[in-house]
Amino acid sequence: MNAPRIAVGPIKAVIFDMDGLLLDTEGIYTEVTQIIAERYGRTYDWGIKQHIIGRGAQDLADYVVKALDLPITPAEFLKIREPLMSERFPKALGMPGAEALVRHLNAHNIPIAVGTSSSRHSYGHKTTLHREWFGLFGTIVTADDPEVGAAKPSPDIFLTAARRLGVAPEDCLVFEDSPFGVTAAKAANMTAIAVPDEAMADSKYAHADQIIRKLADFDLAAYGLPPMR
Repeated sequence: MNAPRIAVGPIKAVIFDMDGLLLDTEGIYTEVTQIIAERYGRTYDWGIKQHIIGRGAQDLADYVVKALDLPITPAEFLKIREPLMSERFPKALGMPGAEALVRHLNAHNIPIAVGTSSSRHSYGHKTTLHREWFGLFGTIVTADDPEVGAAKPSPDIFLTAARRLGVAPEDCLVFEDSPFGVTAAKAANMTAIAVPDEAMADSKYAHADQIIRKLADFDLAAYGLPPMR
């Protein structure tokens, strides 16, 4: 964990990424992509995965098909992937500290939102075991929301979330596990806290305002938020 890069004014709203940040879904993505790769005699490993964490579905498919030289189109990749993921997503568990932090902010009337590159359909599957605490979010913005023009690293998802929460972008803090998500948050003029996968190097998050390795490490008081006791 590093110290905040710069002093920021009191935060008025918090926006959370979902995959790999609130929910432990990255292993599911890895498993499914490995299954597809192996069908064509390819190997999907961390060398490729590290470049696609946080990408929208179309961007991810384009990258994987090209990187693995798959004899299918990105559209076919997504079609093959969908039932494999739909079978696994409803079993996704929460990431350590996520539910506690969400409940804490909600209890202190801090506006909170989810800003995810997932589709609304996938969001429903992934949150199957977590309906109650995901119901605490003031707004949910997915990549296929009609007000979102482009997925991350575009800032659209986060800007839409801030607008619906009624909070200026510069007063929002974003938690993200991917470099693309941090890029989106900074493009939206928000404070970006990176919570990377343990295998990701800090150097990939040089543009974040702070890097922590788990949500429980976050110092809320440093950003004008009520501390957890």
